[in-house]
Amino acid sequence: MPRVRAVFVSDLHLGTRACQAEHFLSFLKEYPSDSLYLLGDIVDFWAMNRSISWGPSHNTVIQKLLRRARRGEQVIVVPGNHDEALRDYCGSDFGGIRLEQEWVHEGLDGRHHWLIHGDAFDQVTRYHKWVALLGDASYNLLVRMNLGLSWLRRQLGLRGHWSLAAFAKHRVKSALDYFFEFEDNVIRATRLRGADGVICGHVHWPKLRESNGIQYANCGDWVDSCTALVEHLDGRMEIVVWHGEAMETVA
Repeated sequence: MPRVRAVFVSDLHLGTRACQAEHFLSFLKEYPSDSLYLLGDIVDFWAMNRSISWGPSHNTVIQKLLRRARRGEQVIVVPGNHDEALRDYCGSDFGGIRLEQEWVHEGLDGRHHWLIHGDAFDQVTRYHKWVALLGDASYNLLVRMNLGLSWLRRQLGLRGHWSLAAFAKHRVKSALDYFFEFEDNVIRATRLRGADGVICGHVHWPKLRESNGIQYANCGDWVDSCTALVEHLDGRMEIVVWHGEAMETVA
């Protein structure tokens, strides 16, 4: 019996230095499931146009995903904006891994969750791609700086994960306004679609909340927060924070 009914992850960004593939692999080992949903930006073609950083662990991630599909687990990829080239192949099956433009997951409680990446509801990405590219480069710089800060914290004997990128997100008002506007746009579209909930990625902000009968869930990412959404065998949804082992739940 698998430990969970479903696992939802997004924004792995394979092909970049910031990708925390080793943590993701240890998470996958700990959470076998009936269904595994990869909700976009799994491979970062944007970053790979500038420079490629593809280590052995990145190959292992692809191998593990294919193995889970071969063993009968439902593995579905919903491409995002960083791997938008894969959208040309939606409806196809690669080694048991299905590519879909969007998907609907039925929870144990009968609620229908709309699965998307989320970039269609980001006004910056949709209408001002050059701004999105600049923001992406700035975010990647913060993540790389955080690698040095993490090393310094270890040398000083400080334990626990601390994120410079997350600190900036939670302290800068314009960033907070951006996230709240994104969530409102996605929730509004979900209600119009007639779904009970939505599960997405894109903004690298893990979240699980109810809004007037609609459940909004964001998986987070695997370059900074190292988070995933899981549906347990009893139907309970939870965001798991993972830095080598399960940590706290994100509200």
